[in-house]
Amino acid sequence: MSILSGTWALDPAHTEIKFVARHAMVTKVRGEFTEFTDSIIVDGDNPENSSAKVVIKTASVTTGNADRDAHVKGDDFFAVDKFPEMTFEATSFVIKNDSEGTVTGDLTIRDTTKSVTLDVEVGGVAEDPFGNVRLGFEATTEINRKDFGVDFQAPLSTGGVLVSEKIKIEIDGSAIKQA
Repeated sequence: MSILSGTWALDPAHTEIKFVARHAMVTKVRGEFTEFTDSIIVDGDNPENSSAKVVIKTASVTTGNADRDAHVKGDDFFAVDKFPEMTFEATSFVIKNDSEGTVTGDLTIRDTTKSVTLDVEVGGVAEDPFGNVRLGFEATTEINRKDFGVDFQAPLSTGGVLVSEKIKIEIDGSAIKQA
C-alpha cells in the first residue's frame, strides 16, 4: 500500500494557498487565502478512487496591503459579497511515484468553472512529535484570470497592463492523516 493512501485534512496552521500576479509588468504581487475547508482521500494504489475538494473563503484573501486587499475583494477581482467561495474539486489523480504526480480538477471562481491541472511534488510523510502522520507537498498551476471572469484592466502608458492575466497558484501543504 502506498504511503500516500488515506484520508487527509489540510492543517491550516501549516498550509498556504497562494497566488502570484505580475504588477505593472515589472514586479510580482503575492496573495494568500487564509480560510478554507477540505476533504482529501488518496488511494495510492488505485488513484481513480481518490477524491479531493477544497472550499476557499474569498474574503480571507490578504496581500499584505489593506488598500490592495480592499480592491482585490471588490467587484474588479473576487467580488467577495457576490461570490464568497471558490472551489477546487478533483476529477483525476495521476500518481507517478510517492513523490510526484498531478491532480486535475474543476476550479470555480466567480461562478465560472474550468478544468486545471496541479503539478504536485510530495516532500514526504513523517510522524510529528504529537503522533500525527503528516504529508508535506507543493502544488502549482497557472491560470488566466480572464477565463474566470476576472477582467480588470488598467493599461500602462509604457505598454502592458497593471495586473497580468496569467496568475500562478502555489500551494504549500501540510496534511494530517485522519484514517
